[in-house]
Amino acid sequence: MKIELNENKVIFNNGRSKQEIHPFWLRERVDGEEYLDKGTQQRLFDPSAMNSEVFIKKATISNGFLEINFNDGVSSTINIDKIALEFSNKDTVIKSIEKIKWDSSLKNIKNYNYDESFIESREMHDLLISFYKYGFVIIKNVPTENNYIINFANSIGSVRRTNFGEYFNVKSKSNPNDLAYTTLHLSPHTDNPYRNPVPCIQILHCIENEVKGGLSTLVDGYTVTENLKKEDPEAYRVLSEIKVRFKFTDKNVVLEDWSELIHLDENKEFKQVRFSPRLDYVPILEKNKLDLYYKARKKLSDLYNSEKNRIEFKLEPKDLMMMDNHRVLHGRTKFNPKEGKRFLQGCYIDFDSTEGKLRHLKRKFAI
Repeated sequence: MKIELNENKVIFNNGRSKQEIHPFWLRERVDGEEYLDKGTQQRLFDPSAMNSEVFIKKATISNGFLEINFNDGVSSTINIDKIALEFSNKDTVIKSIEKIKWDSSLKNIKNYNYDESFIESREMHDLLISFYKYGFVIIKNVPTENNYIINFANSIGSVRRTNFGEYFNVKSKSNPNDLAYTTLHLSPHTDNPYRNPVPCIQILHCIENEVKGGLSTLVDGYTVTENLKKEDPEAYRVLSEIKVRFKFTDKNVVLEDWSELIHLDENKEFKQVRFSPRLDYVPILEKNKLDLYYKARKKLSDLYNSEKNRIEFKLEPKDLMMMDNHRVLHGRTKFNPKEGKRFLQGCYIDFDSTEGKLRHLKRKFAI
């Protein structure tokens, strides 16, 4: 890809075709100090209020920069690489990170160690890259006093408050409004599938864990559904087309939303999984369609619950786990409260938190 000039016209050449770049498109991107605030990177002018009948009086290319004079008297120097990057029309920071498929064979994932300088470190950049590759990360030695999970979450982005509060305490209690607050085995599931939008990232921070059971379990929904697409295309089609109703009810709130169990993007590629079979309600459909759906859902459930697809481990006090709630299903094994205490704290943040942090760190370290 390169930028060329032809009689004061700026041409974008991608190697297959050439096209003229609209002069006003370039005029919008002038970045001199009188046109762009250096602190906020916001324009000091309003292009939507300008006359778009702008043309180029003179243009030259020198040392990787486009030097350009417009007919309204404005002159600017624009980095050619930035122009070419915009024409690629791709997110080169987040979407370029390739998801790594994993199952029970996953071993030796790096754990990260927290300290006071960690949030603004190069290691935090590496952690976020790993998070986007695998859908989860574990950080050791995160302080547990004074609900520190909120400090950690807000240092990356902003906590997503729900009806469970700014944060929630995962421990066994009487009259729970969710099975997470019991000692029962929890099969693989995603959190809050009844919300619109569903919380993107869940953070779980281990405060105490004295029991032998209560192991944390994770399953990669991306791996499972991609394998299902190859092995049983019809089941995959059914589960990615039929929407079901997810519902949560307690004495204070009723939450509902509709979604496919496998949600695809505009290109029919993986975007999100929702799975919480204690909370979903399949709509009334023709009997033959429901026959197909129930068989497909059973197959998906079997894959999610298969030992082949599950990793299992114990979170130790001061361990903090961050999970992509749109990709990774989590659960736990049953435990006996008579053996001791098991106490985790949880909260949610949205993807703009990790995306914004990663973009900032790439800029900071010129990566």
